[in-house]
Amino acid sequence: MAQVRELRRANTGNRNTNQNVEDTQSVEETKERPPIDQYKIITSRNDTITADTSLTIQKAYKYNYLRKDDFELLPFHNIGQTYNSLGYSFDKVHLRPQFGAQARRFYYIEAEDINHFYVPTPYTDLYFKTTFEQGQNLDASFTSNFTKRFNFYIAYKGLRSLGKYVHSGTSNGHFRVGVAYSTKNDRYCLKTHFTSQDFTIEENGGLTPTARQQFVSGDPEFENRPSLDVQFEDAENKFVGRRFLVDHFYKLRKGNDSTQNGQIKLKHQLFFKDKTFRYEQSRASDLFGQALETQNLFTEVEFQDVTNTLGVSYQINPLGIFEFNVSHTDYNYGYSSVFIGDNSVVPNRLQGDIIAAGGSYKGQIGAFKLQGDVQYNFSGDFDGNYIKSQADYQFSKDLKATARLNINSHAPNYNKLLNQSDYQNYNWFNDFDNVKTQYLQAEINSEKFGKLDASITQIQDYAYFGFIDNPITNAAADSLVRPFQSDTEVRYLKLKFEKTFKYGKFSLANTVMYQNVLDGEDVFRVPDLVTRQTLFYTDRWFKKALFLQTGFNFKYFTGYNANAYDPILAEFVVQDFEELDDFYTVDFFFNIKVRQARIYLKYENLTTLFETNTSFSAPNYPYRDAVIRFGLVWNFFL
Repeated sequence: MAQVRELRRANTGNRNTNQNVEDTQSVEETKERPPIDQYKIITSRNDTITADTSLTIQKAYKYNYLRKDDFELLPFHNIGQTYNSLGYSFDKVHLRPQFGAQARRFYYIEAEDINHFYVPTPYTDLYFKTTFEQGQNLDASFTSNFTKRFNFYIAYKGLRSLGKYVHSGTSNGHFRVGVAYSTKNDRYCLKTHFTSQDFTIEENGGLTPTARQQFVSGDPEFENRPSLDVQFEDAENKFVGRRFLVDHFYKLRKGNDSTQNGQIKLKHQLFFKDKTFRYEQSRASDLFGQALETQNLFTEVEFQDVTNTLGVSYQINPLGIFEFNVSHTDYNYGYSSVFIGDNSVVPNRLQGDIIAAGGSYKGQIGAFKLQGDVQYNFSGDFDGNYIKSQADYQFSKDLKATARLNINSHAPNYNKLLNQSDYQNYNWFNDFDNVKTQYLQAEINSEKFGKLDASITQIQDYAYFGFIDNPITNAAADSLVRPFQSDTEVRYLKLKFEKTFKYGKFSLANTVMYQNVLDGEDVFRVPDLVTRQTLFYTDRWFKKALFLQTGFNFKYFTGYNANAYDPILAEFVVQDFEELDDFYTVDFFFNIKVRQARIYLKYENLTTLFETNTSFSAPNYPYRDAVIRFGLVWNFFL
C-alpha cells in the first residue's frame, strides 16, 4: 500500500515549540488556497507524499545540481562534469548489461526518478543556483490536474557552466513530460512519460605534470586557474538519452470495494530507451597511446532497448498481492563498422532478443510488511536473474526496522564487452562471465536515537576498468586503460549512522560512514571513514514572517586511492599510482524561508582562503576553490 506522509498546516494561534523546522504553511498565506496536504506527489513506486515547502537541513543537503544528498560523492571542480565515489550501494538489480559512460549516471534521470501528481490547483517548482563562470543552473517543473483523473506534468532542467580551468565547460539539459490518467470507475489506469537528456562535456585530460606542481605549490601567480596548463584543449564527449515509458493496467475484476480482496489486474509496460555516446578530438593525444588517426578523431556508439512486459496480479486477503509476468527485450548496441586490427577483429554490434519471466509478492503477515521480486532470463544471449526481497517491522511509532536481501547475476556493462575507438588500445571484444552480487542490508530508524544503516556486499567476477603497462617503451603514456574481470571475490562492509542533536535554537546534524573492503581491495577502493557535521542555528524573525537557518558544514574523509577518470570512456579507472590525502572542507551557509520561497547562500570550501588548496577529486583533476554561490527554490500554488 502507498505510504502517505501528511504535513499539518501551521496554526497562527499556537506557539511553535520546535523552531528547527519551519512549518509547511506560512502564517500569512491566503485562506482561499486549498490545504497543502491536498497537493500529492506520487512516486514511481506508488508511494504518496505531500508537497513540502519547509526549510530543513535535509533540504539544504539536497540543494545541488542532483537535487539529492551528495554525502557519498566527491564533485569535480565544475558543475555537471562528474563525481568520484566515496561509497557504493548495490540495492539495484539488473537482468541485462547496462550502457557505459557511467561517469554520467550520477545526474541521468532514471525512470524511477519520475513522479506524477495529484494537485487541486496548478503547482510549480522552481530551482535556481549560480554556477562557475558564465552560466546558470535552472530546474523548473509545472503540473496541473485538468480533471481529478487526468494529471499533466512538464519539466526542464538546464545547466551551463564555463568552469575555472581551461576547456572544462559543461552544457546539460533534462526535459521531462508525463501524464497520469484513470477512468471514472478506476478500472483502467495509465502512467506515461517521455524524457530527453543530453550532456556535453569539454574534456582537457586534467593538469599537466608541471601544472600539477604549480597548483600544489600555492604560488599566487597560478591562483588564476586558466593559467594552469591542461593536457589538451580540443576534446569533447556527448551523451544523449531518450526514454519513453507506458505503464498501465486494467482491473479484470475489481474485487471487494473496501479491501480489494479478489482483485485481478492485467498489466502492461512498454519501456523504450535510446542512448548515444560520442567522443571527438581535433588532434590525437599521446596520453592515450597510439592513435589510428592523427586528426579529427570521432567515435560514436548507439544503444536501443525496447522491453514489453505483460503481467497479471491477484490480491488475496489477508495474504497479499501475487503477480506473474513475462517480458521480451529487443536490444541493439554497436558502432557503424567493424574494427580490423593487426592481431584481432572487433565486431561492431551486440544485438538480439531476451525473454524473461518472473513474479512478485507484496503483503503483510502479522506485524511484518513483506515484498519480493524474482526474475529470470530463460531465452537469449545474455543470462541473468535476480531475487529481491524486503521486510519491514514497526516496533513502535518511533522505531522501525527494515531488512533487504538481493541476489543478482548479470553480464557486465556493454562497454566492457565491446568498445571501439580511434585510439588503438581502446578497441576490445570480451567474453566475460556474469557478475554475481549478494547484497544484505539492515536499517533501523528512530527519531529519538537516529538512523543506522548496515550492509555487506559480496561480488564474484567483479568487472572494472584498470591500467596495463604500455608495451611501447619511452611512450608519453606509461599505462593504458583496459577492462578486467577479477578472479578475487570482493567483500564490502558499510556502516552509516545519522543523528541530529538539538539544544534550543542550535542543532548539530551528524552523518558518519565507516567502510571496510574485507576482500578485493586491489580492485575496489573506498575511504575507511567519511563524516559530515553541520552546526546550525534556526530562528524566526520579523514577527515570524521569515525563517532563518545558518551555520557551518564540515566534511572529512580519510585518504584512499581514488579512481582515475578517463574522458574517452567517461568511466572511472582503478589506479595504484596516487593516493588522495585526508580531505576536509568547511562551508558557511545562510538560508531563509519567506512564504513558499527558500533562499540559499553558501560560501563553499572557505578553508582555502587561509591555506593552499592542494586537494584533488581524482588524479590530475583539482578540487574546487572557495566560491560564493546562491539561489532559491520557490513553489507556486496557483
